[in-house]
Amino acid sequence: MRVLALETATLAGSIAIVDDAEGVIGEAGVNVRVAYAERLMPAIEWLMNASGITINEIDAFAVSVGPGSFTGLRIGLSTAKGFAFATGRPLVPVPTLDAMARRIPFCRHIICPMLDARKKEVYAGLYKWEDNGCREIMPVTAIRPEDLLKNISGPVVFLGEGSKIYRDLISDALTTKACFAPESHMSPSASIVAEIAIQKIKQGITTDPVSLAPLYVRKSEAEINWKG
Repeated sequence: MRVLALETATLAGSIAIVDDAEGVIGEAGVNVRVAYAERLMPAIEWLMNASGITINEIDAFAVSVGPGSFTGLRIGLSTAKGFAFATGRPLVPVPTLDAMARRIPFCRHIICPMLDARKKEVYAGLYKWEDNGCREIMPVTAIRPEDLLKNISGPVVFLGEGSKIYRDLISDALTTKACFAPESHMSPSASIVAEIAIQKIKQGITTDPVSLAPLYVRKSEAEINWKG
């Protein structure tokens, strides 16, 4: 089974092609200091050409659905939906923080992926590896980092842009119980999004592209300001 996965929840976007038998065929970063709308499709085309794979050789599509950048999520999701509609292949949504937590495999500590939610909040969840699986032990939420840390006794491994922004706060609150992932593991990874999608497909879990929507957790600024 061969999956094309898109990760556009953060500025450090990525795309990947993963085969359940061959492993990661190819993965590429998409720096969105230039907009996703301008870079995503050319990056996908480059990766497929470099991998020698056509769209007809992709068995399913996977997309990170958030939380994260509202604009990035919409672009990633619309692109994945377009592929699914055009090919008739399955589409699998993967929560962004679920994929991030799996960047720290078989960790004995609690894992806390954190993304910047602005307004002095983070998107965060807590995860724990048990029986070869990574289980969510606190649902993903938008929360002030101070409030999140009140409920953590540690030791905890932190990752994500939110953990870098609030590193001093985290270190002051948890001291030696706070661990931080290396820089190479701080951002989401499209290849892990693909791996999770493959597991879901084998369990018979796919999603109707028509009804699939981003996991925003909270309303966008435009929705908050809309007076209707």
